[in-house]
Amino acid sequence: MTPRTLLLCALTLLAPLAHAAPAVAIFAAGCFWCTEADFEKIDGVIGAESGYIGGRVEAPSYEQVSAGGTGHVEAVRVQFDPERVSYEELLAVYWRNVDPYAADGQFCDKGPQYRSAIFYLDEAQRASAERTRDALAAKYPERPAIVTEILPATRFWPAEAYHQDYYKKNPVRYRYYRWGCGRDRRLAELWGTPS
Repeated sequence: MTPRTLLLCALTLLAPLAHAAPAVAIFAAGCFWCTEADFEKIDGVIGAESGYIGGRVEAPSYEQVSAGGTGHVEAVRVQFDPERVSYEELLAVYWRNVDPYAADGQFCDKGPQYRSAIFYLDEAQRASAERTRDALAAKYPERPAIVTEILPATRFWPAEAYHQDYYKKNPVRYRYYRWGCGRDRRLAELWGTPS
Protein backbone atom coordinates (compact mmCIF):
# COMPACT_ATOMS: atom_id res chain seq x y z
CA MET A 1 0.00 0.00 0.00
CA THR A 2 1.16 3.48 -0.77
CA PRO A 3 1.28 6.15 1.98
CA ARG A 4 -1.63 7.91 0.27
CA THR A 5 -3.76 4.74 0.34
CA LEU A 6 -2.93 4.20 4.01
CA LEU A 7 -3.96 7.77 4.80
CA LEU A 8 -7.28 7.38 2.95
CA CYS A 9 -7.99 4.11 4.79
CA ALA A 10 -7.23 5.74 8.14
CA LEU A 11 -9.49 8.71 7.38
CA THR A 12 -12.29 6.36 6.31
CA LEU A 13 -12.01 4.42 9.55
CA LEU A 14 -11.93 7.58 11.67
CA ALA A 15 -14.83 9.31 9.90
CA PRO A 16 -17.53 7.77 12.14
CA LEU A 17 -15.64 9.07 15.19
CA ALA A 18 -15.75 12.66 13.99
CA HIS A 19 -18.26 14.86 15.81
CA ALA A 20 -20.35 17.73 14.57
CA ALA A 21 -19.09 21.19 15.36
CA PRO A 22 -20.50 22.65 18.58
CA ALA A 23 -23.67 24.68 18.16
CA VAL A 24 -24.74 27.82 20.03
CA ALA A 25 -27.98 28.97 21.66
CA ILE A 26 -28.62 32.21 23.56
CA PHE A 27 -31.21 32.47 26.32
CA ALA A 28 -32.24 35.19 28.79
CA ALA A 29 -34.07 33.99 31.89
CA GLY A 30 -33.31 36.55 34.56
CA CYS A 31 -30.18 36.11 36.65
CA PHE A 32 -27.47 34.71 34.44
CA TRP A 33 -25.82 32.88 37.35
CA CYS A 34 -28.94 30.72 37.68
CA THR A 35 -29.46 30.29 33.96
CA GLU A 36 -25.85 29.22 33.48
CA ALA A 37 -26.16 26.68 36.31
CA ASP A 38 -29.42 25.26 34.90
CA PHE A 39 -27.96 24.67 31.43
CA GLU A 40 -24.59 23.32 32.50
CA LYS A 41 -26.38 20.38 34.16
CA ILE A 42 -27.63 19.15 30.78
CA ASP A 43 -25.84 16.25 29.11
CA GLY A 44 -24.54 17.49 25.77
CA VAL A 45 -24.00 21.08 26.93
CA ILE A 46 -20.32 21.90 26.59
CA GLY A 47 -20.55 25.14 28.56
CA ALA A 48 -22.59 28.24 29.26
CA GLU A 49 -21.19 31.76 29.36
CA SER A 50 -22.87 34.67 31.14
CA GLY A 51 -23.14 37.94 29.28
CA TYR A 52 -25.22 40.77 27.89
CA ILE A 53 -27.16 41.05 24.63
CA GLY A 54 -29.70 43.25 22.89
CA GLY A 55 -28.54 46.69 23.95
CA ARG A 56 -27.12 49.82 22.40
CA VAL A 57 -23.89 50.31 24.39
CA GLU A 58 -20.55 48.88 23.27
CA ALA A 59 -18.84 46.58 25.79
CA PRO A 60 -21.30 47.21 28.63
CA SER A 61 -20.32 46.59 32.24
CA TYR A 62 -22.40 44.79 34.83
CA GLU A 63 -22.97 48.10 36.63
CA GLN A 64 -24.34 49.69 33.45
CA VAL A 65 -26.60 46.76 32.54
CA SER A 66 -27.90 46.17 36.06
CA ALA A 67 -28.81 49.86 36.31
CA GLY A 68 -31.13 49.29 33.33
CA GLY A 69 -29.98 52.04 31.01
CA THR A 70 -28.27 50.15 28.18
CA GLY A 71 -31.12 48.10 26.73
CA HIS A 72 -29.20 44.85 27.32
CA VAL A 73 -30.51 41.79 29.11
CA GLU A 74 -28.56 39.34 31.20
CA ALA A 75 -28.25 36.18 29.10
CA VAL A 76 -26.24 33.01 28.62
CA ARG A 77 -24.56 31.76 25.49
CA VAL A 78 -24.85 27.97 25.55
CA GLN A 79 -22.42 25.88 23.54
CA PHE A 80 -23.72 22.37 22.92
CA ASP A 81 -23.07 19.18 21.00
CA PRO A 82 -26.06 18.74 18.65
CA GLU A 83 -25.36 14.99 18.43
CA ARG A 84 -26.03 14.68 22.17
CA VAL A 85 -28.68 17.34 22.81
CA SER A 86 -30.90 19.13 20.31
CA TYR A 87 -31.89 22.78 20.26
CA GLU A 88 -35.50 21.65 20.88
CA GLU A 89 -34.36 19.83 24.03
CA LEU A 90 -32.59 22.98 25.20
CA LEU A 91 -35.80 24.93 24.61
CA ALA A 92 -37.64 22.44 26.84
CA VAL A 93 -35.07 23.13 29.58
CA TYR A 94 -35.43 26.87 28.99
CA TRP A 95 -39.22 26.94 29.32
CA ARG A 96 -39.00 24.84 32.51
CA ASN A 97 -36.60 27.40 34.06
CA VAL A 98 -38.33 30.68 33.28
CA ASP A 99 -41.54 32.46 34.23
CA PRO A 100 -42.80 33.30 30.72
CA TYR A 101 -45.72 35.34 32.08
CA ALA A 102 -43.61 37.93 33.98
CA ALA A 103 -43.18 41.12 32.01
CA ASP A 104 -41.28 43.03 34.69
CA GLY A 105 -38.24 40.76 35.06
CA GLN A 106 -37.74 37.33 36.52
CA PHE A 107 -38.38 36.28 40.11
CA CYS A 108 -36.83 38.85 42.50
CA ASP A 109 -34.86 40.59 39.73
CA LYS A 110 -37.01 43.36 38.32
CA GLY A 111 -36.48 45.55 35.29
CA PRO A 112 -36.13 45.10 31.54
CA GLN A 113 -32.53 43.92 31.95
CA TYR A 114 -33.91 40.74 33.57
CA ARG A 115 -36.73 40.01 31.11
CA SER A 116 -37.00 36.62 29.46
CA ALA A 117 -36.02 36.23 25.82
CA ILE A 118 -34.78 33.69 23.32
CA PHE A 119 -32.24 35.07 20.86
CA TYR A 120 -32.21 33.00 17.69
CA LEU A 121 -29.16 32.61 15.47
CA ASP A 122 -30.96 31.32 12.38
CA GLU A 123 -34.43 30.70 11.01
CA ALA A 124 -34.53 27.12 12.26
CA GLN A 125 -33.96 28.34 15.84
CA ARG A 126 -36.61 31.03 15.39
CA ALA A 127 -39.15 28.49 14.14
CA SER A 128 -38.37 26.08 16.99
CA ALA A 129 -38.66 28.83 19.60
CA GLU A 130 -42.01 29.99 18.22
CA ARG A 131 -43.33 26.42 17.94
CA THR A 132 -42.43 25.56 21.55
CA ARG A 133 -43.84 28.88 22.80
CA ASP A 134 -47.11 28.25 21.01
CA ALA A 135 -47.28 24.67 22.33
CA LEU A 136 -46.76 25.94 25.88
CA ALA A 137 -49.51 28.53 25.44
CA ALA A 138 -51.87 25.85 24.10
CA LYS A 139 -51.10 23.56 27.03
CA TYR A 140 -52.10 26.25 29.56
CA PRO A 141 -54.86 28.23 27.84
CA GLU A 142 -56.17 29.61 31.16
CA ARG A 143 -52.91 31.40 31.91
CA PRO A 144 -51.93 34.92 30.83
CA ALA A 145 -50.24 35.50 27.50
CA ILE A 146 -46.59 34.49 27.26
CA VAL A 147 -44.42 37.61 27.20
CA THR A 148 -41.05 35.94 26.57
CA GLU A 149 -39.60 37.62 23.50
CA ILE A 150 -38.15 35.74 20.52
CA LEU A 151 -35.57 38.03 18.94
CA PRO A 152 -32.73 37.85 16.41
CA ALA A 153 -29.38 37.56 18.14
CA THR A 154 -27.21 40.65 18.19
CA ARG A 155 -23.68 40.94 19.56
CA PHE A 156 -23.17 38.99 22.77
CA TRP A 157 -20.83 40.64 25.27
CA PRO A 158 -19.32 38.22 27.81
CA ALA A 159 -19.81 39.34 31.40
CA GLU A 160 -16.91 40.02 33.71
CA ALA A 161 -14.80 37.04 34.82
CA TYR A 162 -16.22 37.01 38.36
CA HIS A 163 -19.70 36.29 36.95
CA GLN A 164 -18.59 33.23 34.96
CA ASP A 165 -19.33 29.95 36.78
CA TYR A 166 -20.41 31.96 39.82
CA TYR A 167 -22.44 29.03 41.10
CA LYS A 168 -19.28 26.89 41.17
CA LYS A 169 -16.91 29.51 42.58
CA ASN A 170 -19.33 30.81 45.25
CA PRO A 171 -21.68 27.89 45.98
CA VAL A 172 -22.93 29.11 49.38
CA ARG A 173 -23.66 32.65 48.18
CA TYR A 174 -25.21 31.31 45.00
CA ARG A 175 -27.56 28.91 46.81
CA TYR A 176 -28.58 31.64 49.27
CA TYR A 177 -29.28 34.06 46.41
CA ARG A 178 -31.29 31.50 44.45
CA TRP A 179 -33.34 30.51 47.51
CA GLY A 180 -33.86 34.13 48.61
CA CYS A 181 -34.94 35.16 45.12
CA GLY A 182 -37.73 32.55 45.17
CA ARG A 183 -36.78 31.20 41.77
CA ASP A 184 -37.36 27.52 42.50
CA ARG A 185 -40.55 28.18 44.48
CA ARG A 186 -42.06 30.05 41.55
CA LEU A 187 -40.91 27.42 39.05
CA ALA A 188 -42.54 24.70 41.17
CA GLU A 189 -45.78 26.72 41.21
CA LEU A 190 -45.69 26.98 37.43
CA TRP A 191 -44.45 23.55 36.35
CA GLY A 192 -44.51 21.31 39.42
CA THR A 193 -41.55 19.80 41.21
CA PRO A 194 -39.04 18.17 38.87
CA SER A 195 -39.02 14.37 39.09
